[in-house]
Amino acid sequence: MNNDEMIKNAFDDRDWNEIQTSDSWSIFKVMAEFVEGYSKLSRIGPCVSIFGSARTKPDNKYFKIAEDIAFKLTKCGYGVITGGGPGIMEAGNMGAKKGNGKSVGLNIDLPFEQSANLFIDPDKLISFEHFFVRKVMFVKYAQGFIVLPGGFGTLDELFEAITLIQTEKIGRFPIILVGSEYWKGLIDWIKNVILKEKNIKEKDLDLIQIVDTPDEAVDKINEFYAQYLLSPNF
Repeated sequence: MNNDEMIKNAFDDRDWNEIQTSDSWSIFKVMAEFVEGYSKLSRIGPCVSIFGSARTKPDNKYFKIAEDIAFKLTKCGYGVITGGGPGIMEAGNMGAKKGNGKSVGLNIDLPFEQSANLFIDPDKLISFEHFFVRKVMFVKYAQGFIVLPGGFGTLDELFEAITLIQTEKIGRFPIILVGSEYWKGLIDWIKNVILKEKNIKEKDLDLIQIVDTPDEAVDKINEFYAQYLLSPNF
């Protein structure tokens, strides 16, 4: 039974027709997405979220890096969460599957380029209509973010996580950017413009770490939890 069917069963036909034609209907759909997400993800165990472009091809070096990172994470006992689509997301789920680890996909319904990849565990695939619900799930159920080259969506997810940690709305976890060459321009701009204008504090830069290899990325995750004596949130 899908979300629409579950909600419809709570109303008679007259109420259902009124709800479908009102703005309040969206509230019930959002609630249903949260309920499904919480229900499934609360049982998966410790995971790391891997982000990056849906347009990255298998012959791109970052595709292989993402796959290797995911594989190595599973060998450290972590599952892998991705956005469920192609590109870097597919590479992450592929690596998790090869490592016999938990492979989670939080897919988003889009009019282009996004369909669930084949390397997600069938019971760990969730499809969302709302980006903001999906982003809550990424943050709430991840022990870290590993961010590979991507576009606007990747940047949105990256800065959402940084902002939530900076403002102490969530506890700190490692945010790791992979590919110093790719991220150099952004980091330089943050340092030379945002920091110079005093729109952030210098210590905020410590929220981000930059690496170039799969081993470095996984080591940063492990070092973080050893340093702060934290346990995964499950």
